[in-house]
Amino acid sequence: MTHRILILGGTTEARQLAGNLAARTDISITLSLAGRTENPVAQGVPVRVGGFGGVDGLAAYLRETRTDLLIDATHLYAAQISANAAEAAAHTGVPIIALRRAGWEPAEGDRWTLVDSVAGAVTALGSAPRCVFLALGRQEVAAFEAAPQHHYLIRSVDPVEPKLAVSNATYLLARGPFLEADERGLLESNRIDVVVSKNSGGEATYGKIAAARLLGIEVVMIRRPALPHVPSAETVEALAAVVDHFLEPAAERGV
Repeated sequence: MTHRILILGGTTEARQLAGNLAARTDISITLSLAGRTENPVAQGVPVRVGGFGGVDGLAAYLRETRTDLLIDATHLYAAQISANAAEAAAHTGVPIIALRRAGWEPAEGDRWTLVDSVAGAVTALGSAPRCVFLALGRQEVAAFEAAPQHHYLIRSVDPVEPKLAVSNATYLLARGPFLEADERGLLESNRIDVVVSKNSGGEATYGKIAAARLLGIEVVMIRRPALPHVPSAETVEALAAVVDHFLEPAAERGV
């Protein structure tokens, strides 16, 4: 019997998980991407691109494809997608598990200013001009037009279009992982005063946080949004290890 699994992806871990499970002959994987990245990394499994049309659309897709397990491996800040996934799973009775890597914790020497949103990060920069490193997705950076007095270094996977309506902005195209030594060089050469980051967790983008600590640079850290309460695992390996449990009939799972 072949079990059908839908992975809601867009993260490195989603791609790694898909590759891990694709090696099994008893599982058929479909990886769903929102389509926000113009040139996504090759995934190695069947991929669908684009939204589902909210909860109802996703629920219909799960029924039509007779999906046996839904895995939410979206970005930790894609709160609406995660909420839709949890609701669609509840409507259809399809088991769901989320892949949620552990968040970063402040260490000795860190200078974190915690905020709840991108708008909160804009306010936290203050009124005096500063050199700001925006390590955010391109969808979020437009909010910083509200603070045009700063000089911005903006790093993204795809070009920011349209560019920000500010007088001082430098754009850098790059895809992680980023090494701490390289991040230190980036912060120093651009004379960065403050880093704006999401608490993504993991090692791939932690270099800028460690480099900021070493250089005594402030980090405006955007807290994670509230996510639905569903079963979860912190690593690809941990999730792959429990997939069989979620593929069992509900009675056997103890549901």
